[in-house]
Amino acid sequence: MNFVFPNEVNVTWSVMIVLYPYITGLVAGAFIVSSLYHVFGRGELKPVARFSLASAFVFLLFAPLPLLVHLGHPESSYRMLATPNFSSAMAGFGYIYSTYLILVILEIWFVMRGDFILRAKGGGFAGMLSKLILLGNLNETEATRHADHKIATFLAGLGIPLACLLHGYVGFLFGSLKANPWWSTALMFVIFIFSAIVSGISVLIFHYFVVARINGWKVDGMCVRSMGKYLWGFMIIAVGLELLEVMSIAYKQTEEWEILGRLISEKLFFSYVVMQFGVLSLVPFLFLSIAALFRLSERVAHTLIWLSATMLLGQVLLMRWNVVVGGQLLSKSMRGFTDYFPGIWEKEGIITALVIFTAPFLILYLFHRLVPLFPPAAKPAALSANTEHQST
Repeated sequence: MNFVFPNEVNVTWSVMIVLYPYITGLVAGAFIVSSLYHVFGRGELKPVARFSLASAFVFLLFAPLPLLVHLGHPESSYRMLATPNFSSAMAGFGYIYSTYLILVILEIWFVMRGDFILRAKGGGFAGMLSKLILLGNLNETEATRHADHKIATFLAGLGIPLACLLHGYVGFLFGSLKANPWWSTALMFVIFIFSAIVSGISVLIFHYFVVARINGWKVDGMCVRSMGKYLWGFMIIAVGLELLEVMSIAYKQTEEWEILGRLISEKLFFSYVVMQFGVLSLVPFLFLSIAALFRLSERVAHTLIWLSATMLLGQVLLMRWNVVVGGQLLSKSMRGFTDYFPGIWEKEGIITALVIFTAPFLILYLFHRLVPLFPPAAKPAALSANTEHQST
């Protein structure tokens, strides 16, 4: 019998609430990669260190936007922070988000201060903007560069637990809802953290290859292979935790499992079993295992790593969908399901989600025009030879 209460027919948390934890996860994952270079000295990640920090900042700017679109009166959202209520879960996110945003802005300021100074001395609109960012201080010496490095390293180290707390808190918001058995699990916030790192590393790999192809750069092989190994390790942990969560619920055979088993085998079978685990988890695992364990040509290894990163971006997005939307398909009566498919042109439809998701990449392009986010890269051998031939 499919019994659904009247107030459960319409899914309340729609595409915007799927996009919200997805973008927040990209923030945490990108910042972790940046910290691996600035804090732990992983020198092979230097080609993407600045880009990963800038990506964390830009995605962080857009992280609350899906929530604001979802709200009926987004202009009133400031009251959540202006009138503190420490018992409010969403207010807690506001405090964590604000603290983390300030920290990332400060780290960017200290890491890229030298580049902003060069741009400020060049004049023009970009120079005026850079001078404004520097608060008019264009002084740079060996002592100031050393101090900038020390402060940036400290901020990067401080940002690691904040990055985990930021996205772990998103998982906590779902895991703390005891009335929903699909969400109410102690592993929820841990799964969100590790899947966030997976999506953050994946978007950096994806974007690095795209930018290199557009500009005719040669990607750094050591950097790509290192990110591929980190991605491989974190995706094993993330997918393993998700499987352990389901296996734990199934093994205990509580009264909730009867309806959750139907949810997985019926409503979410294609998106959860076939796509999330069968295709977008298993295939990247095999590709990354081959790239990490076997001596392949650079071209083959890079292809496998890029394809894996692209698929894992889809895997994490599907994970968010299956958690957020899947949990709402289940009736509180525990006897039925509802249906949901997003609209195209709605306020919270697919087009709005695509605009919000692609806007950070445009901002990153403008950021790169202001200060370089990638170190000087070598051109591919074929392109270099062609250029030399033309100049001759």
